[in-house]
Amino acid sequence: MGLKIRLARAGAKRRPYYHIVVADSRSPRDGRFIEKVGSYNPMLPAEHAERVRLVDERVRHWLGQGALATDRVARFLGRAGLAPMPAWREQPHQSAPKKKAQERAAKAAG
Repeated sequence: MGLKIRLARAGAKRRPYYHIVVADSRSPRDGRFIEKVGSYNPMLPAEHAERVRLVDERVRHWLGQGALATDRVARFLGRAGLAPMPAWREQPHQSAPKKKAQERAAKAAG
């Protein structure tokens, strides 16, 4: 059984609110979970203290049991000092125009 610490969506339409839960990796996103270990309210400003709330001792317990955090939750844990901060993934860059479009742009430019 692979355990994940992940977000489960709650809240209304256009008013998201997430519970941070420990769940089996095979269970649905908003489905059955083992334990609720925190919450995340993206509607609050980034510096607000209640934006991310975690139960530190329970998070440490589940990490010790082998639970893996998803990317977003790993960032929350890194900021809280409960786990090492994950390496930032590079943002995908837009693909360059194709060869003919580049030729047309070069011809128009000069």
